[in-house]
Amino acid sequence: MESIKKILAAMKEVASHPGQAVKNYRQKTGQGVVGCFPIYCPEEIVHAAGMLPVGMWGGQTQISQALTIVPSFCCSIMQSNIELALKGVYKDLDAVIMSSPCDTLKSIPQDWGYVVPDIKVIQIVYPQMRKIEGGVEYLKTEFLRVKQAIEAITGEPITDAALKESIGVYNRHRRSMREFCSIARNYPRTITPAVRHLVIKSGYFMEKSQHAMLVDELSKELKKLPPEEWQGKKVVLTGITAEPDALLEIFDENQITVVADDLAQESRQFRTDVPAGEEPLLCLARQWSLIEGCSLAYDPQKKRVEMLIELVRETGADGLIFCMMKFCDPEEFDHPIIAEQFEAAGIPSLYLEIDQQQQSMERERTRIQSFAEMLNS
Repeated sequence: MESIKKILAAMKEVASHPGQAVKNYRQKTGQGVVGCFPIYCPEEIVHAAGMLPVGMWGGQTQISQALTIVPSFCCSIMQSNIELALKGVYKDLDAVIMSSPCDTLKSIPQDWGYVVPDIKVIQIVYPQMRKIEGGVEYLKTEFLRVKQAIEAITGEPITDAALKESIGVYNRHRRSMREFCSIARNYPRTITPAVRHLVIKSGYFMEKSQHAMLVDELSKELKKLPPEEWQGKKVVLTGITAEPDALLEIFDENQITVVADDLAQESRQFRTDVPAGEEPLLCLARQWSLIEGCSLAYDPQKKRVEMLIELVRETGADGLIFCMMKFCDPEEFDHPIIAEQFEAAGIPSLYLEIDQQQQSMERERTRIQSFAEMLNS
């Protein structure tokens, strides 16, 4: 257990102080840092340039200036990112990469350029018709623009060999994360919902090969322990994020463990590998065509519903918790379909509204308590 505690302490230090992690990386390597807005950022290109990609998923901060730039119906992740930018939190970034999978993110690059003109914006437009070869080829040209923009910052070319190596690093990290999530189900007392989230979140502020080593070591140490008995209930989470941690701690208070997730900030980031091939940029672009079950990746068949039902049954979960990011249109479109199908399948589900700026969790505490009592009845 001491080894596990040390690994988790190292992860907590990084996740709790991302600014210091960025400074440490600069001091150690002399390389730059690029911020990656949600949700699918080609981090491998940044990594291949020797720079550190860091996740920008907002956070809890008092919104005082951002609403002069973005509308009040903008999701709290974007409100937080603009607020933090205005406060100078991101001053150490060399650039930010933004995709445009939703209406809000389509306008954020212009807002960002106004707020922090000194930090370069690299925008990506992902094709909606992502399954056809033309869509893949188009996205390759978008990634080429990203590559050229990063090269302009570093002054050095990004070779195909470096890209292939970085793709290998990231695919290995994805495998490590999938293995950890599978193993963690057997240790609900050690890997609480908040701890599970910590392990995943810390990877946004570390070089991926280093994070993979920590995760592999954690998985190795967990497997040395006997599986832990659990008398409480098991759930699957879906949505964009399940932050802040205070929300996850309420799950633990009510003897609810998370056995799997379909969160944009968590498993959606590592459940689909980049396929092998000779052209690394084309391989990165093809990954977008392989992603399934995400509200931000166009899917008229709505495979997400069946994927979630299968995940609940595969993990033996007692129910589903839909973590609805406030003002997230893509997720709001999916929720009625998911709720209807889960009711038809006889699987209990709970709708929680997520707002990073929320000060009190009493409403969520009451709803989670009621859900736990329903599952126990």
